[in-house]
Amino acid sequence: MMLVEETQVAEAALPVDAFKAHLRLGSGFSETDLQDDLLVAFLRAALAAIEARTSKALIQRGFVVTFEAWQNYGQQNLPIAPVQSVTDVVVVDAFGGTDVMDPGKYRLIKDNFAPKLRALGSFPSVPEDGSVEIRFQAGFGFSFGDVPDDLKQAVMLLAAHYYEYRDETALGQGCMPFGVTSLIARYRPVRIGLGA
Repeated sequence: MMLVEETQVAEAALPVDAFKAHLRLGSGFSETDLQDDLLVAFLRAALAAIEARTSKALIQRGFVVTFEAWQNYGQQNLPIAPVQSVTDVVVVDAFGGTDVMDPGKYRLIKDNFAPKLRALGSFPSVPEDGSVEIRFQAGFGFSFGDVPDDLKQAVMLLAAHYYEYRDETALGQGCMPFGVTSLIARYRPVRIGLGA
C-alpha cells in the first residue's frame, strides 16, 4: 500500500495569525510578517506530525492510495480518516492500462477511525502485476476552524515547541511534548496484536 497526498494544504487555511498570537509575538511593527514563512513551515510540520500519529487528515485535501490487491472482494479499508468522498477507483494493469470502476458498484462507509470502500457485489479482479488506485478527499473541513478543538490545540502546542526549540538537534526527552500526546491520544488508532 502507498498513500500519496495529491494536494497540499492551502496556506490560506493555516492559522498563521492565531499562531502569532499563541507565541505572543509583537505586533504593530512595520515588519510583523517577517517570520511568516518560518511560522508556516512549523505549522505544516506540526500538522504532518499529528496526522502521522493519528491517521487523520486535519484539513481536507485530495489523496490517492494504491493497493496491489483488494483486502477482500467485499471491502477495502482506507488508511486515513475522515474520508469525505471517493473521487474514483481505477484498476491498473501491468502495462499501465486503466479501467475506471463504475461509481454505482461501490459506496463509501464513513467512519472516524476505519473508513471503508464497500463493493455493491464484488470488486473486479486485479490483473497480475497490476494495482488499484483509490482517489478520495479526506479531512475535517477546508479550514483550520473545522478541526476539533483538542487537535487544533495540539497543532498550536507542537508548532510552538518546534519554534522554541528550532536550534535543538538532540532528541533529548523525545520530539512530542506530553501535552500534545495527551491531546491526540483519543484520536490514535487502536492496534491489537496477536497476544491481546
